[in-house]
Amino acid sequence: MKILHVFNRHRGGGGSDNAWDSTIALSRRRGLSVDCFERDSRALPPGIRGRLTAFANGLYAPGALRSFAARLDRDRPDIVHTHELYPLIGPWIFELCARAGIPVVHSCYDFRITCAVATHHDGRTLCTRCTDRGAHHALLRDCRNNPLESAAFALRHALAARRDFYRRHVSRFIVLTPFSRDWLHERAHIPLDRISINECVIPAAPRPVDPAKGGYFAFAGRFVPEKGLDILLEAARMAQVPVHVAGPAGCDPAPLVRQGVPATITRDADMLAQVYRGARALVVPSLWFETFAIVAAEAMAHGVPVIASRIGALTDTVREGETGLHFRPGDAADLARQLRRMWDDPQLCRALGKAAYADVQSRFDEDAHFDRLMQVYRTVARPSRRSA
Repeated sequence: MKILHVFNRHRGGGGSDNAWDSTIALSRRRGLSVDCFERDSRALPPGIRGRLTAFANGLYAPGALRSFAARLDRDRPDIVHTHELYPLIGPWIFELCARAGIPVVHSCYDFRITCAVATHHDGRTLCTRCTDRGAHHALLRDCRNNPLESAAFALRHALAARRDFYRRHVSRFIVLTPFSRDWLHERAHIPLDRISINECVIPAAPRPVDPAKGGYFAFAGRFVPEKGLDILLEAARMAQVPVHVAGPAGCDPAPLVRQGVPATITRDADMLAQVYRGARALVVPSLWFETFAIVAAEAMAHGVPVIASRIGALTDTVREGETGLHFRPGDAADLARQLRRMWDDPQLCRALGKAAYADVQSRFDEDAHFDRLMQVYRTVARPSRRSA
């Protein structure tokens, strides 16, 4: 079985990039014939030229489409597995796959199919206007905080919706949680029998830590409004507990340093692991729905419990009272109460951390992930290919 993975790397990396890299690496280790068709947003030129290039290619990327068509003709994969496609590839490739008679599997790491900016958060609050009233609302609300970018995102989303690229051409959708499955079904009208759940591969650390010995609460993620870092910092001041923040390369730590908050800016997995392992708990204070929150599972893989917003897929990834605690999204006082509870109760902290480690071992195991992935591939593979 030959699988062609297609993805557009994000400029700042992130959990979805890590997730598809992990799936591709696992597939190769397990003997699948895997190739990649890749574009990288880091290659975009700086300034207005880069924005215009992203704008044009987000609507239609002729160079990428020609290269992709040539790849299909040359390699004839059994399945095309797509991930992020914007801005340098685009969902027009689905039509090329349909003409070639090659089935498509698409992994959903965010809300790209139902939201122009993929988060259902406009920088101020949760928003479903693109789904409910049309993509032009991304421009009206200036969801990218830049009129040109907001217009570009609105136009490409409207085009994808008008041509119904995803629903018409994707044979099977892979999501990470039951929440995302239900969202895709209810909001994008994808039949449930075309949606499969396959959680990320998260390897458990050889030995878990004792989180009750942790010296701070950790945050790991991009410094963007929907991640809720400001809520955590306010709650930490209220609870009088220390916080350590880790962000991807490119994030500016200066505002945090001025506030006296330790910050680690890294893409290095070992350094991030050290941040997790020194924590009493990881805090995921997201204000958007999230589709998985890979950092939560990564912390749990070290035996560190998680305190997360009670929103979206975080209620799937973090099990209330079992592997972590929840609080009301955006409510700093409620988060402060949970921070203080975890800080003052080492027995609770240890119990949640122990259960979190066991949960990762059983739920995010690579054998289980690969078995679920192969079931999807077998389901969509053409009979003639399966019998060849």
